[in-house]
Amino acid sequence: MSSLRKVFLGRPSNNLTSGIVGLANVGKSTFFQAITKSQLGNPANYPFATIEPEEAKVQIPSPRLDHLQKLYQSEKKVPATLTVYDIAGLVRGASQGQGMGSAFLNDIKHVDGIFHVVRGFQNTDITHIEGSVDPLRDLSVVQDELVLKDLEFLENIKEKLSKKMGRTAKNSHEFVELEQELNFLSELEEHLYEGRKIIHFKKDWTPFEVSTLNKHNFLTAKPTLLLLNVTPEDYILQKNEFVADVKRWIKEFAPGDELMLFSAEFETLCAKHSSDSDPFKKYLHEQLGLDPSTTWAAAESALPQAIVKMRELLGLISFFTCGPSEVRQWTVRQGSTAPEAASVIHTDLQDTFINANVIKYDDLAQLEPPFQESALKSQGKIKRVGKQHIMEDNSIVVFQAAGAKAR
Repeated sequence: MSSLRKVFLGRPSNNLTSGIVGLANVGKSTFFQAITKSQLGNPANYPFATIEPEEAKVQIPSPRLDHLQKLYQSEKKVPATLTVYDIAGLVRGASQGQGMGSAFLNDIKHVDGIFHVVRGFQNTDITHIEGSVDPLRDLSVVQDELVLKDLEFLENIKEKLSKKMGRTAKNSHEFVELEQELNFLSELEEHLYEGRKIIHFKKDWTPFEVSTLNKHNFLTAKPTLLLLNVTPEDYILQKNEFVADVKRWIKEFAPGDELMLFSAEFETLCAKHSSDSDPFKKYLHEQLGLDPSTTWAAAESALPQAIVKMRELLGLISFFTCGPSEVRQWTVRQGSTAPEAASVIHTDLQDTFINANVIKYDDLAQLEPPFQESALKSQGKIKRVGKQHIMEDNSIVVFQAAGAKAR
């Protein structure tokens, strides 16, 4: 196997986080409450209802985990989680201290991925801080504020690097590295001056570029999932008057960002009623004029898809450990080796790693309990791998380590 591994932009961590970002009063806290099944946020109808960022852990939806629990007849299941922060709303001029100012931008600095909530519904009862509903304007305002703040960060970094170069011998290795970093940052600066985010500067990054960006933790170097907050009817029908224009804006100004429709109002309803309950069906029929029997396929929460999509954007994958006591889903970065995955369970397992037995989930997907591992062995579907093995998504793994039981 080749020793070359693709490098991914972002912190080299298995415990990555995401933040809910957007203009003030567009439904961020309602989204936070829905996605976390909590009442931590404060979805009041006025700007700055959220002052300090709220935090919660979201369980990763995994039908595979449910199947594995039944197959291995495990006593309990432990899903993977994603930490989500509800960050207070931005306003125009935040990079210059307007509204709650730079404090909010610094909150964004500490997360790894962004749920960007944009308002796409008309309702005179809900105040819009800009005075009207215009998703394209709102997208531009938020992106401009992030870009402006990154330009401020970048200019300060370049100034410090230039001063350091002046104190460094020109023929030294350190000088060459400083010069390389300064040249790279200058290229990024030109890109930012065009109003573009750093993450869209290129698709494939070198290890040097990734280490530089991770060191400085720029706001616009984070992957983004755009969530257009629409009416329940628009969400169920997957139609909205602004979608076509938003897609064109993304293509021109944020290529690579992904778009999903969601409805904060609909998610609130889902949280109150099960999808097959009479109140839910009554709402579909009486309030939206829809026949629940024909629209049910679309009348499902967008949250599981949003959570899974964010994990994909962060470059996270899962593996499972299974046994009679528990079945557990673990999280690692794409490109992680088997010993690196073992360290997620316990740090000592990486140093004492011997090998691992790996089963592909697809080889278990159609099986029914009781599970017979011997049958898989006879079919050659349990693969023993070594230290260079690159983990694949949704593998079932048993690690062997020196001086320790298999895990």
